[in-house]
Amino acid sequence: MPSVVVVGAQWGDEGKGKVTDFLARQADVVVRYQGGSNAGHTVHVNDQEFRLHLVPSGILYPGTICVIGNGVVVDPGALVSELDHLESRGVDTSGLRISDRAHVIFPYHHLLDAAEEDQKGQLRIGTTRRGIGPSYADKAARIGLRMADLLDWPLFEELVTRNLQAKNNLLSKVYGLPTVDPGEILDNYRQYAERLRPYITDTSLLVNNALDRGQSVVFEGAQGTMLDIDHGTYPYVTSSHPTAGGACIGAGIGPTRVDVVVGVVKAYTSRVGDGPFPTELTDELGNWLRDRGGEYGTTTGRPRRVGWLDAVALRYAVRVSGIDGIAITKLDVLSGLDVLKIAVGYQYQGEVLTEVPASAAVMYRCEPVYEEMAGFRESLQDVRSMDGLPAAARAYLQRIEELLGVPIVLVSIGSERAQTFPVKDLFAVRRAVTGL
Repeated sequence: MPSVVVVGAQWGDEGKGKVTDFLARQADVVVRYQGGSNAGHTVHVNDQEFRLHLVPSGILYPGTICVIGNGVVVDPGALVSELDHLESRGVDTSGLRISDRAHVIFPYHHLLDAAEEDQKGQLRIGTTRRGIGPSYADKAARIGLRMADLLDWPLFEELVTRNLQAKNNLLSKVYGLPTVDPGEILDNYRQYAERLRPYITDTSLLVNNALDRGQSVVFEGAQGTMLDIDHGTYPYVTSSHPTAGGACIGAGIGPTRVDVVVGVVKAYTSRVGDGPFPTELTDELGNWLRDRGGEYGTTTGRPRRVGWLDAVALRYAVRVSGIDGIAITKLDVLSGLDVLKIAVGYQYQGEVLTEVPASAAVMYRCEPVYEEMAGFRESLQDVRSMDGLPAAARAYLQRIEELLGVPIVLVSIGSERAQTFPVKDLFAVRRAVTGL
């Protein structure tokens, strides 16, 4: 297994952590390539639950190198807390590496995130208020600070002081909020610098060297395709690129180094935050699906919005990320339903759209065009192969393959590692597509 990019094909929370954990058992290196501590991956190992926010899922395999890439924005305090928590539970974190080019989140980013959301009122995006967007904004404005700066203390002090002059003016004069004490930031961040110093390195070089040696590398995205800053339901998106192309920029590799792209698809759909969601269920069925699927945010705990599977959005995700194979998660959640629905188009002003519109305003007014299939009531608890699935469940998966035009390569029917099983060989699928 040379290099695999794992992307979310919906609005995030598809189960990427579980799929990455499954693939990581064969990997030498696991790379997180974008996002921040606003993301959360939940992994179950031997009746233990691990909730990861910044640290890649591969950290649960001893000896695996786990990289936080340059495309990630790092809250040092959150990362230190996560490392302390993992170590307190017996997890070896010595394999972690942090890009010296990753940008740093500061307390003023948190404050500005919340202030901007509050000011928007009903037009709010629904961020986690963890400073992710303002940090990426500083990166684009070329005033951000990076992990390399954190290790150059005189320069770091100078840059923090410079930034705080502008940020404190913004906080006090625009939002009417208290200013941030530079001394408090510098005291805390000096401690973070010493704690994280052993982990910080040129991770682009590390990853490329691993690929040169023929080692297996898994690239792990956060959020999902429909939250991509360019390709998602803008402006109701994250501030980075969860799509497969983001792995190249966020890890510092060339596009020719990616062998396979796996799109993770929940057997239904969910999203957090505000924004259009054509297949959303706001009735009792939606409540049932949310409770049965445990659809509450790993990071925030807030309830997720849930709905039927959206094949229009999924076809779009396949296209913009070049997805080779699909990993289906939470198929077991659908057990107990007599009817399953898949959106195959959107009704808009008397026309049926078969592609995702660029305008969020248009998408808000779209009504799903559904195709109905028979449901199933059998428990999937002990299923370990496609042959063990009920006929209706197999038919549902087959229809997904037909609608998306790519094969299903993995199926997950529960939270435990043993409840994920392969369907098709990833690289055989890729060879069949490319002839290579």
